This record gives sequence, C-alpha cells and structure tokens, in this order.
Amino acid sequence: MTDARTAPGTNPLRDSRDRRLPRIAGPCGLVIFGVTGDLARKKLMPAVYDLSQRGLLPPGFSLVGFARRDWADQDFSQVVHDAVRARSRTPFSEAVWEQLAEGLRFVPGEFDDDAAFARLRTVVEDLDRQRGTGGNHAFYLSVPPRSFPVVLKQLHRSGLASREGTGWRRLVVEKPFGHDLASARELDGLIGSVFPTEGVFRIDHYLGKETVQNLLALRFANELFEPVWNAHHVDHVQITMAEDIGIGGRAGYYDGIGAARDVIQNHLLQLLALTAMEEPVSFDADALRAEKEKVLSAVRLPDDLALGAARGQYTAGWQGGREVVGYLDEEGTDPGSTTETYAALRLNVETRRWAGVPFYLRTGKRLGRRVTEIAVVFSRAPHLPFDHSATKELGQNALVIRVQPDEGVTIRFGSKVPGTSLEVRDVTMDFGYGTSFTESSPEAYERLILDVLLGDPPLFPRHEEVDLSWRILDPVIDHWAREGAPEPYSAGTWGPPSADAMMARDGRAWRRP
Repeated sequence: MTDARTAPGTNPLRDSRDRRLPRIAGPCGLVIFGVTGDLARKKLMPAVYDLSQRGLLPPGFSLVGFARRDWADQDFSQVVHDAVRARSRTPFSEAVWEQLAEGLRFVPGEFDDDAAFARLRTVVEDLDRQRGTGGNHAFYLSVPPRSFPVVLKQLHRSGLASREGTGWRRLVVEKPFGHDLASARELDGLIGSVFPTEGVFRIDHYLGKETVQNLLALRFANELFEPVWNAHHVDHVQITMAEDIGIGGRAGYYDGIGAARDVIQNHLLQLLALTAMEEPVSFDADALRAEKEKVLSAVRLPDDLALGAARGQYTAGWQGGREVVGYLDEEGTDPGSTTETYAALRLNVETRRWAGVPFYLRTGKRLGRRVTEIAVVFSRAPHLPFDHSATKELGQNALVIRVQPDEGVTIRFGSKVPGTSLEVRDVTMDFGYGTSFTESSPEAYERLILDVLLGDPPLFPRHEEVDLSWRILDPVIDHWAREGAPEPYSAGTWGPPSADAMMARDGRAWRRP
C-alpha cells in the first residue's frame, strides 16, 4: 500500500530534505563595497532586511559597509534604516530592525588605502568573536568595474580573501563582466588569482526573478509545452527588455557602454539560453550551466550584420504626458556620443531543436512602456478549413512569459466569436503571480544574496558563459563601431525604423506589449 505522503517511485530516505522548507543561512557576514551607491541603498540593504524579516538570516548576521564617507557605525545604521523604511518589500518590524542593527559596522576609506583595509580586517575578525560569524564572509563589489582590480588586490594583500579554518570567503561581482572578450578574460584571471572558482558569484539579477525561474518549471514540470517547444511548431521567439526611463544620472556609467553591453550580453542572452536549452539532468549548478553553455556555443549571428542588427539613440519626445530630453542632452553625456540606447539582434541557435527558428532580442530606453518578456510565437496551422474572412483577425498562437512588471504567463490562441456567424479571433488565457499565490514574490536580490550566503550557485553564470556571450556580441559591437552614429528614434516610441525593417524583411513584426 502506497503511503499517501510519498509519491510512487520516490525514496524518502534518498530525499530527506523537503525543498519546500525555507533554507536558512548559517553564521556569516556580508561586506559591501560602494555601500553609498544607488544599488546598495535601493536594492541590497532592503533585500538584507527582507531576508532578516523572513527569518532566513542567522541571529548573528553582520553587515559591513565600506565607502569614502566619514561616518561612524551609528551614521551607517541610520542610512540603512532609511533605505529599509523606504524600500523594503516586507513590513517594517522594530524588533527585526534592532536585531539586524546590532550587526551593522562601517569602515571609511579609499580603495587604495592600505590602512583602511587593515581596519576592515580588524572589524571582520571582531565580528567573528562578537557575533559568531565563524570566519564566513562574502564581499560584494557594488562599485564601478574600473575599481574591481584595486579592491581585489587589496582583499588579497590584506588577507581578507584568505579562508581561515573551516570558514569561507566569497566574492560577489556585479555586471558588466568586462566590456569585451579580452577584458572579460583579464578580469576573470584577476578574480581567479584571489578567489577560488567555487567562491565567485557573478550577479545577473534577472536570474533571480521569480518568473525567470518559473520558465524552468513551465518547461520541465509540464507535459503540455515541451512537445511543441521546437522548430516543428515554433515560428520564432522574441525576447524584449524595454524601459520607459532614460539614463537619469547614470551617464558616467552608461555613456560608452550602451544597450548591447548593458543588457544583451548578460540579461537577454541568459534568457535565450534558458528558453532554448535542453532538459538538464538536475538543477544542480554544473548540470544547469552545462546546458546553457551548449546553447550559447550554438548561437550564430547573421551573415550580414547590417540586415540582422539594429541600433538607435533616443531623441527628445513625450513620455508619460511630459516632454523629455534626448540622450545627447542628458546631463553628463558627451554631445558627440555614438552610444546606442536601443539594440536589436537576430540570432540563430544551430541545434536540432531550434534549426531555422530565429531568436529576436531587443532592448532600449525611452520606449513605449516598461516591460520584460519572452514571447514564443508558434507557426500557423498548416491548413485552416475556414473561409478567409472568418480568420482575417486571427494571429499566431503565442506563449508569453512576463518577467516584469506584472509577472505571469499569457497564452494567446484563436476562439470563435459568439454569434450566428463563424468568426475566429485571438483571445488570451492569463496566469498572474499576484492573483494565483497569496505570498508576494521575493525581490531578485533577496534570492541571490541568500544563495551567495548558502553557497548555492545555479543562478550565477560562470566565466565560460560570460566568455561565450562576449564571443556572440563582440562582432556586433565592432560592426557598429565602423558604422558611425546610431539611428535616432523619438522618446516614447518603440525604437528606430531599422529595427522594424529587420523584422519586416523576415515577414514578421515586433510585438507591442
């Protein structure tokens, strides 16, 4: 007789850990470099509080800030408090805050200041004794990429990167991972000389989003979709990350980087890999990464990049009922800049599953609305036994995974219009996280920071994936460098005409979310 609590064919002794139970980090601390920046204030500090509020951090957890501010510990505590009150996802609890605040420390200093890193080491060692962090510390580089080398060298010189006893040391690196293949390899070599491979966590916050992870469940936990997830049934795939904002105050970072390096090289190619990969033997890090790397190694660019790639730069226009300036008029931008704020690519994945199915990637700023989605557009039925007039408003079936802002999945299919005549048009079936689950989705940084502290690496791309991504993008960047200025498009529109022309040549059109 089968135990109702045990599914047939499973061995409870082999799977003694219930994955539905929350995973709680052991004794540890987190050191954030660049703790006064936007990322730390808007994302990292609130995420740490939310983890603490959910009971996923140990009682002795410690957070150390390092920056060029003449602050004492209490000043830093006030900064964290204000960031948490303004942006935390979970309700503010004074009891939770007081426990977290006991572990807050601040170390002032420049990145090239040997004495400051000596003070940081002293603080870390004191936390091990006072808070029981056990020698377990993660170092988060929330700093511009140009500062990576000096911080890494200081961590090595000061001995902070050295593991002591049974403790661990881990490094968290924010994108971009270099600006081309050569610089990415140089950075990887530098990181590898200080931290072991298993101790390096490259953050791509899109991989921490609930809907991105749901893509794996959608594909591999359901028999409904996988049989048609191939070139026999799929016409093409569109992956979009559109923003309705401009660069704001990020000109110092963005100008010279551009949309392709900022988004396509990491976020969109990762989404492509998850969409196109084969089923892994498990969701362990090595198995998952191996399948993604197979996809990225099979990606091919069009023979003629002039026809298979488009770029643009936003000009003044209207957005959200107000007039906005163009990119070249943004504060801090070089008036002669040729940096693209829109990029679109047509890619092929040369595998048996996807041969002949184009993948269209696009990203841009100052577009029609903020949305990130993966749209799998299916081929038309080979035969329609209807009059042409009955199906003139029928489009192609599509499955759309919405990553943000309204996380969920939509299926578009044809249905008869009520009435005496036979007319078929598109309808949608919609699943939304907000209406299907009582618990709100954790922020991406909550999941990723916890995974760093747990040492769980499946959601973090390793250097082979970074290498393959730059191999794909470098020829496009080189091509655009020879082409001169990008094509202008008005703010509030959906990009330059050349992007629409790229799709039209294939007999297709971009979705208008």
